[in-house]
Amino acid sequence: MALKADRIHVDSMIDFFMNETAERGGIVCQSTVGSGAAMDQSQQLCTYKAAPSGAMPLGVLMCDMVNLDLTRQHENFHKEEVQKGGKVTIWNKCTVVTNRVYPGHTPAVGIPAYLAHSGYIGTSKVQSDSKYSADYVSPIVGKWLSAKDEDGYAKVSVNLL
Repeated sequence: MALKADRIHVDSMIDFFMNETAERGGIVCQSTVGSGAAMDQSQQLCTYKAAPSGAMPLGVLMCDMVNLDLTRQHENFHKEEVQKGGKVTIWNKCTVVTNRVYPGHTPAVGIPAYLAHSGYIGTSKVQSDSKYSADYVSPIVGKWLSAKDEDGYAKVSVNLL
């Protein structure tokens, strides 16, 4: 589980698809774009970006993306599961309690929250990772409203309107 029940929802969007398995609670970014309203165009894709430099963050992924054999079982609708390739719910103005905090980062009340790689939320604008050859500059996605608790969850306010 990447989200706790303490959530405040202000605005969301439902016009993106996701073609990978993913855990909810992270910041998804626009991968490809459709044309016009693009409400039901399958080329309107979002993803957890590997390197967020230059990425356009959309908001918090609110469903688990799964890859199930649908001839044997169906998605667990009570756990907000969506089959890989399906349409996702993204909250772009909200307050959530998530454990998708970048490893090694320590959130504090009032400091900016930045997009980190793979959908994580970080506490610094310039980040380095041994997986990538260079540092990258991350866009701001909101602000931290708490420190991490003993389970690694922190409250963050996301404002990506």
